[in-house]
Amino acid sequence: MDSLNLTNAEPDGELASGRERLILALNSGSSSLKFGVYRVTGDRVQKLISGEAQALGTQAGRFEAINAHQQPLVGESVPMITTKHALHEVERLLEQTQSGPLDGIGHRVVHGGPALRQPCRINKQVLEQLQQVIGFAPLHTPMALSVIEETSRHFPEVAQVVCVDTGFHAQMPEVACVLALPKELREQGIQRYGFHGLSCESIVRRFGSSLPRRLIIAHLGNGASITAVRAGQSVDTSMGLTPCGGMIMSTRSGDLDPGVLIYLIRQKGLDVAAVETLVDRQSGLLGISGLSADMRSLKIASPTQADARLAIAMFCYSASKQIAAMMAVLGGIDTLVFTGGIGENDAEVRANICNGLTWTGLHLDSALNQSGSDLISTLESTCTVRVFDSREDEEIARHTWQLIP
Repeated sequence: MDSLNLTNAEPDGELASGRERLILALNSGSSSLKFGVYRVTGDRVQKLISGEAQALGTQAGRFEAINAHQQPLVGESVPMITTKHALHEVERLLEQTQSGPLDGIGHRVVHGGPALRQPCRINKQVLEQLQQVIGFAPLHTPMALSVIEETSRHFPEVAQVVCVDTGFHAQMPEVACVLALPKELREQGIQRYGFHGLSCESIVRRFGSSLPRRLIIAHLGNGASITAVRAGQSVDTSMGLTPCGGMIMSTRSGDLDPGVLIYLIRQKGLDVAAVETLVDRQSGLLGISGLSADMRSLKIASPTQADARLAIAMFCYSASKQIAAMMAVLGGIDTLVFTGGIGENDAEVRANICNGLTWTGLHLDSALNQSGSDLISTLESTCTVRVFDSREDEEIARHTWQLIP
């Protein structure tokens, strides 16, 4: 499939390193909207405000924001909060903090299909492409499009940029991205794409000149993926055509025998909508445990609930297998990085995953792992193990800065 002829896909003119811009980065989920306000000057990205509108459209709605010093600016319950309300709150915070008018707005979009694999200015053609590929990420893309539409109404004069999460993986070799399907389907864009690309990009940037040649990134959160990076380039990753593939996640099944889906359709009478709900919303940690999709809740329940223990064990087992597979892809490993909500905050899960990899010579330092240190491996470990926070929104801000006038 041919790529889109994207207008403004490259910066206009020369990028002067002193060109300062105020950028709003928006990261929409299925029921939440995270945001960050950044002052960007070349390679320098300064966070001014960050926050989240949670549980959109429900009675449990909440809006929170903090400043650059982690001090709360607002934290209040807002039942039935909408994207429109959230954007009004962001605008109010800009006025309150005297940050100045926005120069650009960047949006994280999970999937742009085969034609949209790089950051670009939003125009009619880009929006049409995103509409056409909703089926690749039905949990995420409709919300992202809704946010883009509302943002365009609220800030009509501000340039907007879309940053696709598949971009980091766009150069994966054929052996990793081609699916074992007839060629005519492959030509329609049915392939392995990979996700969490902005997160991976932020991890690679953190290393700078000390980037290890063989890096594995374990992004573990509600969505979870394992990515093999060689010399800064993604060469394989656990997610596939959609963000549902790969390892076990909070409510997503991860990889399944295709025969399971055929059986459910033929023998149990499930239609497409029921199968989609099953694999995207009812499986993973929630499906195994029958209790919760939240790792924290499962750990509380695990002393008395066997299925909660099983869910945790299967999650860690799934991650260990995927990491070992990426070691095979890279011919070894120099550094393993944990990131994402679970990866950054759950020392016990990190330890359980790494316990499944001690045969490789990888060893954690228990005290460092519990302490919140960014380096958590022993001196004797054959590779380093680190914990980095994911900085997707900073990457969105950088890409937006590059593409606005």
